Amino acid sequence: MVRSRLREGAGQADDTPVRKGSKEGTRKKGRRPVGSPLDSDDEDAFGACDNCEEDEEGLEGLGVPLDSVVKVWCVHSTPNFSLPWQRRRQYRSSGSGFVIDAKRRVILTNAHCIEWHTQVKVQRRGCDTKHLAKVVSVGWEADCAVLTVENDEFWQDIKVVQLSKKVPHLEEHVLCVGFPVGGDTISVTSGVVSRVEVMTYAAACSELLGIQIDAAINSGNSGGPAFNANGECLGMAFQSLSSDSAENIGYVIPTVVIMHFLNDLLKHGSYTGFPTIGVETQTMENPHLREAFGMSPKQKGLLVNRIAPTCAVAKLLEVGDVLLSFDKEPIANDGTVVYRKHERVAFSWLVAQKFYGEPAEFTVLRDGKTLELQLEKLNPQVALVPVHLFNSKHQVPSYLIVAGLVFTTLTVPFLRSEFGEEWECEAPVEIVHRIIHQRAEEKGEELVVLTQVLAHDLTVGYEELENMLLLTMNGVVVKNLRQVRDLVEACQPEEFLRFTLHNNLILVLRAEDARKATPEALEKHGIPSATSPDLDDVDVEVEAGDVKAEAVSA
Repeated sequence: MVRSRLREGAGQADDTPVRKGSKEGTRKKGRRPVGSPLDSDDEDAFGACDNCEEDEEGLEGLGVPLDSVVKVWCVHSTPNFSLPWQRRRQYRSSGSGFVIDAKRRVILTNAHCIEWHTQVKVQRRGCDTKHLAKVVSVGWEADCAVLTVENDEFWQDIKVVQLSKKVPHLEEHVLCVGFPVGGDTISVTSGVVSRVEVMTYAAACSELLGIQIDAAINSGNSGGPAFNANGECLGMAFQSLSSDSAENIGYVIPTVVIMHFLNDLLKHGSYTGFPTIGVETQTMENPHLREAFGMSPKQKGLLVNRIAPTCAVAKLLEVGDVLLSFDKEPIANDGTVVYRKHERVAFSWLVAQKFYGEPAEFTVLRDGKTLELQLEKLNPQVALVPVHLFNSKHQVPSYLIVAGLVFTTLTVPFLRSEFGEEWECEAPVEIVHRIIHQRAEEKGEELVVLTQVLAHDLTVGYEELENMLLLTMNGVVVKNLRQVRDLVEACQPEEFLRFTLHNNLILVLRAEDARKATPEALEKHGIPSATSPDLDDVDVEVEAGDVKAEAVSA
């Protein structure tokens, strides 16, 4: 079986610190993919040559604004999810970006190019000056980020990319422009559109419309524009396919996704995301299945198997409903809808094109009756295990230390840090099972993990415990880390702190002794605080009253 993976096509980067004399790092292991190398034909067509000036004039004559493309330099400082009170040593990366609005001073690039940024700089083509840039907004689902530069010098006589309003058709010519690995100057590769469909965006595991091309997308190409034959931008390069049996398979974010991201900023003042309806469905391609649910020969749709409790349709749809259409668009038995002539895409794209707060209409078959259901407004559903810390004001992992017990919230970055990119196979079965099968029941709900036990006289016998789910605290079902902190503080000195982990493992500490041991453990291990900054925030949705949860029998 051929193993392949979608990966972000980010700039050159590694986990090593920035060293004196170091210009740019190599790839960060397991995180930032290297696309397929340029074919020799591409190098002949766009590489350095005696008549390169004429070639550039030729591209400019076609309306391709090369001077609007910039190189994005970023210094990253990734949180240490194993030691959440620390950050890892900084590293550098480089990517691409392009100017879409000189008046508003808007530069577009990929979100993963500026992930965990501490400093961002941009450099114009042919310019020796790097200008400090500010990150205005990040949309992880779309892998898009908006940058701006305050220095007036940067914006003098700069060219602007014109975004195409149409999604390209198959076999349409594509030019990818950026600053990939292999050199310092701008690079141009050519190809054609080979596929348009809903695909996985690796940055946030989201499902949005994407364009597959056969032009090379290498490290550093991320964030660069892709132009059509008219010089219009048809999208932004963002990832490539890593496979032993595939070459030159790159992916571009279409302008319809980019415009949704930008319009979201204008509409709401900040990024809110791409809507989902929060249901799990099953295809209805089997004729016996359709007959059992009372579908007529002409009816088509999807069977609703599961509904997220926190999504907007939780009170509208029911398990066992057959979803026939969304906003009057018929849904096929395979879950697709008509996109263009001879083209179909997953119906989730219809939902993603809307904005949170907008109404939606469903046609369902329930108990043999066709119903027209109106949803007043779409709202975000609560992610039990966040794929990124994009909603965290402090951009650091949440943690709580009790004596030597270190608790943190379960997130995908934590899993990647602890178990690698193949965490689905390497993480404890109980954790993976919860991620797959459990859904948040209310706002603020999260999974809490005992990540490690720091050595202290009070934690003797517990030192080898690590990466285990915390299920209950003194008989109360754990809903979030803030609740655990409040339960610990509410415990009387003479009482015991009883932590129940998965596999029914129990940790017990006397409350008074634990309170005395906590500062000792912090000083011994050089930890500045027993709690992360977010646990002390006032403007949070999870209130202290949540500690009054129902006790369960031990």
